[in-house]
Amino acid sequence: MAVGNNTQRSYSIIPCFIFVELVIMAGTVLLAYYFECTDTFQVHIQGFFCQDGDLMKPYPGTEEESFITPLVLYCVLAATPTVIIFIGEISMYFIKSTRESLIAQEKTILTGECCYLNPLVRRIIRFIGVFAFGLFATDIFVNAGQVVTGHLTPYFLTVCKPNYTSTDCGVHHQFINNGNICTGDLEVIEKARRSFPSKHAALSIYSALYATMYITSTIKTKSSRLAKPVLCLGTLCTAFLTGLNRVSEYRNHCSDVIAGFILGTAVALFLGMCVVHNFKGTQGSPSKPKPEDPRGVPLMAFPRIESPLETLSAQNHSASMTEVT
Repeated sequence: MAVGNNTQRSYSIIPCFIFVELVIMAGTVLLAYYFECTDTFQVHIQGFFCQDGDLMKPYPGTEEESFITPLVLYCVLAATPTVIIFIGEISMYFIKSTRESLIAQEKTILTGECCYLNPLVRRIIRFIGVFAFGLFATDIFVNAGQVVTGHLTPYFLTVCKPNYTSTDCGVHHQFINNGNICTGDLEVIEKARRSFPSKHAALSIYSALYATMYITSTIKTKSSRLAKPVLCLGTLCTAFLTGLNRVSEYRNHCSDVIAGFILGTAVALFLGMCVVHNFKGTQGSPSKPKPEDPRGVPLMAFPRIESPLETLSAQNHSASMTEVT
């Protein structure tokens, strides 16, 4: 009866955990929205040197004119791991050899009193949910870094169009802290102050590394010895080329791209190793049963062991009975 009450209590708290996770996910999405689409967080105004050659690269145009537009980037980032996880989980579930091990690893759990989740649905929701959370978290880290540092892009002076005739730039290589010296388009100038770290590099390496960790951890068939490295290296190479494209178009410095790679890699490794545990099941090895406490067992339940004195007495008694007969 006590076991049944504990099981019912554990089932009753599952919706609470699901509610907390939904609240955390909603808060993460909302914070990313405020960073991306509002002016709630003002960018730090960083100074610069007059005639700084590192900040005088030609203006490459808006992000929509880039070789990798934001729309294409976000669609590929979201679709690639999602499709790989869907195909991988469905394939493993319908393959008999892997289906048995998958069912052994995952437990069919009760989500409240409404519905059940089988191992296939549970793994898909968990892996894709963690990926989506990490994607928004990486975007928040990148925007926070850009807002706090206010690092200037390589084309900043080109769009800033500073008034060199003023006294502020009268001396060559003079450092300017006055943000009002710029005479260019204010919207373009504000975007030119958001360079560190590179968002394209961070998001692309995060998505590629998360998909790579899933492929290497779950696909164990012998026929995938060549397909796995080709798919993993192709995904990582695409992310690497995305970062190089930012440098070649003068949209980010090399240090910005490297910092973005480090940030995306750190988030992907943390989620892949510490949250989803290398995409393994949640059920571990069966625990050994604990030995029963002898203090709670009645004496009659213990086996009776004869002492040597009792054995000798029994032998003498049998011998005397034989002599009498």
